[in-house]
Amino acid sequence: METLFHHIAPPSRCGYLPDRDSTMEYEYVGELTEAEYLCRMLDNWRRFGHLLFRPVCETCNACRSLRVVVSAFRPDRSQKRCRRANEGIVELRIGKPCVAKTKLALYDRYHAFQANNKDWPRHASRDASSYADSFVQQPFPVEEWCYYLEDKLIGVGYVDALTQAPPGWDESACGLSAIYFFYEPRFRELSLGTWNVLCLLEEAKRRGLPYVYLGYFVEGSPSMAYKSRFLPNQLRDSDGNWRNHRG
Repeated sequence: METLFHHIAPPSRCGYLPDRDSTMEYEYVGELTEAEYLCRMLDNWRRFGHLLFRPVCETCNACRSLRVVVSAFRPDRSQKRCRRANEGIVELRIGKPCVAKTKLALYDRYHAFQANNKDWPRHASRDASSYADSFVQQPFPVEEWCYYLEDKLIGVGYVDALTQAPPGWDESACGLSAIYFFYEPRFRELSLGTWNVLCLLEEAKRRGLPYVYLGYFVEGSPSMAYKSRFLPNQLRDSDGNWRNHRG
């Protein structure tokens, strides 16, 4: 791994628990292998492109990484309804990341909807360069999961397939890791975010991978609540151990 930049940002208002402040640690890496990133992820780091980050708040450890146990997962009633609404109707195409006007426009529509309905911060339209920095230019190969309804793009997800164990670990820590997902707000009744996770779980099972990593879970944050409904799952404690979570 080649670290080009390291920075701990000053405290700012937490995006998950607005009554608290958060402090983030960042590293920008030039080189990073799949196994090295899995090792970092098990130490509570996440990433966009070459930028790694993790919370290092002095008085709070609410941001805990969550992973779903693939072999034991059983969909609940709501997830079964989601499967019936999408299976055989919405087409998934997995390929290499690339920039396209349709993806930029979809990304902007998604974030505008979230800003209007869920109080997300507003931002300028995503340009091709910044989109590429986050989702296309990667230190190791990443999968782009595109969802189509009658050949119309309605959802895009980025996925790390972490199949190489870091030194000192066996393959029991490997899995698919969801980086980011956005969708067409006009089709939100399809619960595409849930469908994306269900597809991740099915694909991880097909590939023989034990876990699907869903990033941070924050108890009390409405935008994170959906993650805990994929059972059984495990949360990473501050001591680095993963413990069963009841959801």
